Amino acid sequence: MFSTLSILPSAASEPDGISITGIVISLGVGIAIWLVATFVISRISKRVASGSNFFKKAHFKWVAPAIRALDHERRVQRAETIGSLLNSIVGVLVAVITSMYVLQNLDINIAPLLTSVGILGVAIGFGAQQLIRDFLAGIFITIEDQYGIGDVIETSEVVGVVESMGLRITRVRSDDGAIWYLRNGEILRVGNRSQGNYVPAAEPLDAETKTALHEPPTEAKKTDQKAGE
Repeated sequence: MFSTLSILPSAASEPDGISITGIVISLGVGIAIWLVATFVISRISKRVASGSNFFKKAHFKWVAPAIRALDHERRVQRAETIGSLLNSIVGVLVAVITSMYVLQNLDINIAPLLTSVGILGVAIGFGAQQLIRDFLAGIFITIEDQYGIGDVIETSEVVGVVESMGLRITRVRSDDGAIWYLRNGEILRVGNRSQGNYVPAAEPLDAETKTALHEPPTEAKKTDQKAGE
């Protein structure tokens, strides 16, 4: 007996070339990896921001005066910056890899897509060279702790106090009150007066002071000196 059920498509069957199970697994694994990586980065960032407890013990209290007042704030800033950067990198990598697996499970040829993305990436990178340079310089300035908020720095353009730091821009208030916005990629050399033992240079003497120091004493000055003796 011929059954009509044999000619009806099964409701549970999947379209040819498309794997629903593979899509679900790819999304699940991608989300799980992203959550685990975010949790680990968050824990590491908090651990770095809190600092070491070695010098917080009772018999190391004598070291406390030597520790700079802004060390904790600088450490927290570096930890947050590095943690945010790592989260962004992990998020982008997981999203790209998961998308590739999902497209493969949708039976889509990703080779032409990868080629197009590569060409687009090269074009964007070539057009945004200065922006990338600023971001990379900001990352290394933060990691290497070249300067931080509250430090007095000296660059080729300005001498002033650092008010804020970003991966692209450093904001500095100069001695005359002007606010300078310095692109990190343009800071070729910088001196940190808050680190080390900075000694201000002696101010040059004006003409009147120099004349007074070099002129011979007058009769009135001699009389005053004798009276003082």
